[in-house]
Amino acid sequence: MGILNVTPDSYYERYSTLEKAVERGVCMVNEGADIIDIGGESTRPYANPVSEEEELQRVIPVISELIKKTETPLSIDTMKPLVAQRAIEAGATMINDVTGFTHPAMGELAASTGIKVCIMHMLGKPQTMQDQPHYPDGVIPSLLKWFEERINALIKLGVREEQMILDPGIGFGKTVEDNFTIIDHLNLLKVFNLPLLIGLSRKSFLFKTVKKTAKEVLSATLAMNTIALKNGVSILRVHDIKEHKEILTILDAGKII
Repeated sequence: MGILNVTPDSYYERYSTLEKAVERGVCMVNEGADIIDIGGESTRPYANPVSEEEELQRVIPVISELIKKTETPLSIDTMKPLVAQRAIEAGATMINDVTGFTHPAMGELAASTGIKVCIMHMLGKPQTMQDQPHYPDGVIPSLLKWFEERINALIKLGVREEQMILDPGIGFGKTVEDNFTIIDHLNLLKVFNLPLLIGLSRKSFLFKTVKKTAKEVLSATLAMNTIALKNGVSILRVHDIKEHKEILTILDAGKII
């Protein structure tokens, strides 16, 4: 899954004009992306929220243009039901919701459309999630309980299990240690028999650990995503498509995954 941030304030790559965003989307497809995830609101720690109108103005034109240029599935990365609905009308075939479809209208939209949904765990909200996050029962038991609750709640709304993808939310209300624990124990999240997605690309726990910037942690990203694949992840949400496709080629050739 290629990350396409149509925002002025994302922590790494960002494309604030329609032309540049579409160009980058096409480039990712050519590099081998299987899904393009388009977001119009930064969810980095302490990011300022944007209005529904602003988010629509950022993402809908990009989806509308990309749908003409590629058959690669497009995902909408949003917390807002109306944005998700308009994105689906424009051609998106997946909703990636960092709030885990806790808004009832988002779950109802997923049920009525039948499209793929990525259910991500976040402790709190972007403006507060990194204010001393803590899991008294441990991060893995907390994730298992939360995913079970969300899956059951969505099933009651009419969402089918075959629509669901789970994302433990690396960096979303997690300490550096929590993130490493999740990656090391991803196999425990396979208990739900649902695909796992992970988004750790160039995130702060990596550059805090190696004491470098987001631009300098490609090798660390590749290393951790390789471990994630070995531990059962099905989808990698990344900035660097070409390099990750090479990893997949090598692992596949060696029958390692």
